[in-house]
Amino acid sequence: MAVRKLKPTTPGQRFKVVSSFDTITTDKPEKSLLVGKKKSGGRNNTGKMTIRQRGGGHKQRYRIIDFKRERLDAPATVKTIEYDPNRNARIALVEYTDGEKRYIIAPAGLQVGQEVISGASAAPEIGNTLKLGDMPLGTIVHNIELYPGQGGKFARSAGTYAQLTAKEGKYAVLKMPSSEVRMVLLTCCATVGAVSNSDHFLERSGKAGRSRWLGRRPRVRGVAMNPVDHPMGGGEGRASGGHPRSRNGIPAKGYKTRAKKKPTNKFIVEKRKK
Repeated sequence: MAVRKLKPTTPGQRFKVVSSFDTITTDKPEKSLLVGKKKSGGRNNTGKMTIRQRGGGHKQRYRIIDFKRERLDAPATVKTIEYDPNRNARIALVEYTDGEKRYIIAPAGLQVGQEVISGASAAPEIGNTLKLGDMPLGTIVHNIELYPGQGGKFARSAGTYAQLTAKEGKYAVLKMPSSEVRMVLLTCCATVGAVSNSDHFLERSGKAGRSRWLGRRPRVRGVAMNPVDHPMGGGEGRASGGHPRSRNGIPAKGYKTRAKKKPTNKFIVEKRKK
C-alpha cells in the first residue's frame, strides 16, 4: 500500500494525495454479489432532513461482504483484490471449491491465488478465520465478533487491528485499535492479520468537489450561526462562541458520553486513552 502526491497542474491537484491502487487487480466487481444502494440525502421517511451535510454523490452499488465466515473447513482461493466505494479498506473475492464466491475484508499482505480457510482446522495465518481460543497469544486480528456467530464488528476499517494479549477463563483479552483493553468470549471468531490500505489516513482530497463526490455537503461552523441555530452562535463581530459543544448542547473536547451503568462496562479492562 502506498500513496501518490500529484503534481500541482491545477489548484485542486496541488495538495491532493491519493492511493496508488497498486494492490487492486481488477476494476470489474462480481455481479452476483452486488445490490442496489439507495441514497436518502439525510432525509427520513417523511422527507424531513434528520442528518445535515448529506446529499448528492456518485451512484454506488453495495458489495455483499461475508463478515461471518461461517463456511467451516472449506478452503477458498483468492481471485481478486478490489476497491470498495462503501469502505476505506480493500476487499477480496474468494471462490470455494464448489464454485461459490464471496467477498471478504482483505487483510494486508493477502495475495491473489492464496488459500484462506475458516474453522478449528485453520492455521493462524493471514486471512484465516478461527476462534480466539484457538489462536496463540500476541496474534494480530481484525473483523472480531462481539458475540459468537454474530459476524465481525470490531477492527474492520483500513489499517486497523487488535492484538490478543491474554486468555482468562472463558474470555480473551484484546487490545483494541482505540487502545482500549477489552474482554471477548474465547468462542468468538476473528480473522488473522491487519486490515489492508493502512495508508488511507495519509490521503488528502485536495478540493471540495471530491467531498461532494462522496455525498458530503458543506458544513457551517457553529460560531458562524445565530443563537437560535447553535449554542455557540451569536455575539458581536467575530465572537469565539464560548464553550465548544454540539448543536444539541453536548460538550466536546473530552466530555465522556458512555453510560456509567452500561452492562458491558464489566468487559472493559482498561479504558481507551485520550
